[in-house]
Amino acid sequence: MSLSGASERSVPATKIEITVSCRNLLDLDTFSKSDPMVVLYTQSRASQEWREFGRTEVINNTLNPDFVRKFVLDYFFEEKQNLRFDVYNVDSKTNISKTDFLGQAFLALGEVIGGQGSRVERPLTTVKIDVYDWDRDGSHDFIGEFTTSYRELSKAQNQFTVYEVLNPRKKCKKKKYVNSGTVTLLSFSVDSEFTFVDYIKGGTQLNFTVAIDFTASNGNPLQPTSLHYMSPYQLSAYAMALKAVGEIIQDYDSDKLFPAYGFGAKLPPEGRISHQFPLNNNDEDPNCAGIEGVLESYFQSLRTVQLYGPTYFAPVINQVARAAAKISDGSQYYVLLIITDGVISDMTQTKEAIVSASSLPMSIIIVGVGPAMFEAMEELDGDDVRVSSRGRYAERDIVQFVPFRDYVDRSGNQVLSMARLAKDVLAEIPEQLLSYMRTRDIQPRPPPPANSSPTPAPEQP
Repeated sequence: MSLSGASERSVPATKIEITVSCRNLLDLDTFSKSDPMVVLYTQSRASQEWREFGRTEVINNTLNPDFVRKFVLDYFFEEKQNLRFDVYNVDSKTNISKTDFLGQAFLALGEVIGGQGSRVERPLTTVKIDVYDWDRDGSHDFIGEFTTSYRELSKAQNQFTVYEVLNPRKKCKKKKYVNSGTVTLLSFSVDSEFTFVDYIKGGTQLNFTVAIDFTASNGNPLQPTSLHYMSPYQLSAYAMALKAVGEIIQDYDSDKLFPAYGFGAKLPPEGRISHQFPLNNNDEDPNCAGIEGVLESYFQSLRTVQLYGPTYFAPVINQVARAAAKISDGSQYYVLLIITDGVISDMTQTKEAIVSASSLPMSIIIVGVGPAMFEAMEELDGDDVRVSSRGRYAERDIVQFVPFRDYVDRSGNQVLSMARLAKDVLAEIPEQLLSYMRTRDIQPRPPPPANSSPTPAPEQP
């Protein structure tokens, strides 16, 4: 397998264009040659997890493909950027998880840049397994290693196959060294690992709902000190958070109609306090057309309602949960965005609502604006300790909380602030959707034909 790279100047990083070719691949098809495709994975520096970056096209009936589709990556000289290239023989009638694995190659992006002529060749390995003597304190002793392949493992599942475990150091030092023991394969099975993209391509829709804090602790909207202040020159923190998150999520919602609510306000004319009033003032249809429609309704509400209190999250969470409970087949997934200044009055009820919603196709994003410490919001985010209520723990983590102030660009660049916020706020949504699908054993549907009609929009909360 060979790779070549070319660079082009860009901001904030140099763009590297990688082209992939393979030679002498295994021939796994019975009546023709293999139909290869390469999948590129990049490794996270923080978690060390591999994430799919992209795929080449499939080239039919060849063992020596030269792929046309290129991978364009940001290159950072100061970082070690690990890459993994997996090669598959693709049957066009099946999902990638059911295709034949031909091998993989590892290298750092810097190796491509530094290679002669910006070209690198790597052999496609088979599966390599390391064997250790486990120690409680973590200082495990290396015993040896052996290699095999997906093809070999799949063939050996009906017979007990024995692998010799070899220690390269011992093999070099001892002439009479045979092995460091053996490993016997007793069984072999394959589990499908679907991605977020597989579900989206299969028709899963993200249904986006907005809830905005209209309590008095935000300050008078007519005053510049208010978190809701409508300046003619720049967006408020509330509007920026809504626009940043909404403009990305709306691409995954076919009808672009978003229910939008406010909570903690007194409504005209009688001054009734409401914790889930429609921003468009239409109780029968709270949908707004696109994120611009949500923003327009939000600005109009600021001119007509009175900021009051208290701050209740549970009513709007339960309302979205009721809609999510009606569709559990994986065709719809609900995302509720709550924007708040962080002063919460119904913590017990909110925890109970989150625990109940954790079994539904639903995620909750909370963006905290203003100077508050947000201890209560941190408690609702189940990254460290799973949210519980009355001795019952949330089935899965469905809450992502971020304080807006952490993403404000010091130079005042609102576009950059919004991009930073959206990236972190939405980072957990794909895994939360996948966790729901896995626990319900829901597989993605095949992508619909290009000329098919879209899935009808579900009942909105």
